[in-house]
Formats: sequence, C-alpha cells, structure tokens
Amino acid sequence: MEENNDSPGFKTLIIDNIKYKTMLTKKYMARKMYEPVDYKKITAFIPGTILKINVKEGTKVKQGTKLLELEAMKMVNILTAPIDGVILKINVKSGDMVSKNHILVELA
Repeated sequence: MEENNDSPGFKTLIIDNIKYKTMLTKKYMARKMYEPVDYKKITAFIPGTILKINVKEGTKVKQGTKLLELEAMKMVNILTAPIDGVILKINVKSGDMVSKNHILVELA
C-alpha cells in the first residue's frame, strides 16, 4: 500500500497489480486479518458447559463421529469430527465451562 501525497486522506491500494485510489478508515486498517479454518482444532462456537465427552485421546475417528456434548442456552449441541483423524488432545473435561472459540479437541 502506498500513500498518495496529492490528496490528503486518500491512499493508493494495489490489488493484483491494479491501483485503486481510496480513503482507508482507521477501522479498516485495524481489522482482524482473515485466518483460514483449521479443521484439526475443534472449538466452541458458543459459550457453554461440557456435558459429556464421547472419545478418548488416541482414538481414531471418522468424519461425523460424535466427540462431545456442549450445553448452551438450554440446548444440547453435539459436536462431531469434521474430518477423519486421531484424537491428539482433549482440552476439556465434563462440567467445564468454556468460552466462545475455546479449543476443545485437537486432531492429528
């Protein structure tokens, strides 16, 4: 990204070798950068309580295997394996309260 000295507040943004003259806001400049999804890390999509863990470390799982139950907002959510793999680490135990994006299970 280059600054354009002709007009205050305007900047030149280069995307795929094409120059765009734009005003980039502070909010845009401070945004969180995109991170691709890591299917080997199963995270809590909502804050809640772990009710039951259905697998153990070292267990081979196939896509769709029930890993654990997460209670949130008076509903029980069953988290399943997104890919085939082996349970590398379980970072929670039954009764634990977890926050959003907390890593629950890691696959290898």
